[in-house]
Amino acid sequence: MKTPIFTGSSVAIVTPFKDGKVDYKKLGELIDIQISAGTSAITINGTTGECSTMTLEESTATIDFCVKHVNSRVKVIAGTGSNDTQSALFLSQAAEKSGADALMMVSPYYNRTSQRGLIKHFTFLADRVHIPIILYNVPPRTGMTFTADTYIELSKHPRIIGAKEASGDFSLIALTMASCGDNFYFWSGNDEDVVPMMSLGAKGVISVLANIIPAEVAKMTKYCLEGDFKRGAEVQLKYFDLIKKLFIENSPMPVKAALNLMGMDVGEPRLPLCDLEPLNQEKLKKAMQNAGLLN
Repeated sequence: MKTPIFTGSSVAIVTPFKDGKVDYKKLGELIDIQISAGTSAITINGTTGECSTMTLEESTATIDFCVKHVNSRVKVIAGTGSNDTQSALFLSQAAEKSGADALMMVSPYYNRTSQRGLIKHFTFLADRVHIPIILYNVPPRTGMTFTADTYIELSKHPRIIGAKEASGDFSLIALTMASCGDNFYFWSGNDEDVVPMMSLGAKGVISVLANIIPAEVAKMTKYCLEGDFKRGAEVQLKYFDLIKKLFIENSPMPVKAALNLMGMDVGEPRLPLCDLEPLNQEKLKKAMQNAGLLN
């Protein structure tokens, strides 16, 4: 039996930029807001953190800053996945050295390996670190998905503890859960799937939505962990339109726009990502007003 690295809500935190560089002062402010609001873990350098536009030096420095600033108040999960196994190893070992509590590794994108390749890739990495690993399945971004057989095989490794699941494939999730039990855990990777996934037994969410309403996402997961899925669903449905609008264009473009509308001044995404189309900006703004986040 393995132990989940966290239960409840982890924010997939944005990376604020200023004058082309990581704005560490703002990142520290964002981290403090999350911890004060009841977020259980900070996931740094995920997709929402624009890891794919950051240099290796920026990635390691950002993880190191996050670990030091959090200072053991909550768990820190470092995004260290790559389509290059050696780069993933470099980032993972650096994150471990910095003191990250766990690693999150996306499946290799673009080159799209086989299921056998996934097993070999993640086993190679897990053999060379000493902290827990959360796999990340997000087929719209990577062009491939894990199968239940692959999850089951990888669950045999003592450091691979589960997956952030953003495929929306509930049959895959249920089959893996039925086969692995407490040897492999799931966290929702889609804010729209939190309550149904937790009703199956998922331990929480790694959330984009939590960037703007961290206390509400923490509350939603708390209800579900207590078995009160009705109240959890009420929170999720209250913000469902906002959840959809946060993906009106590719993330993290909308969530950064939302934070800026709230006066958080996190800067624009890095190219090739950019600010929202004006019409989509207005749709996002309206959804935020309807949710009571803007006047």
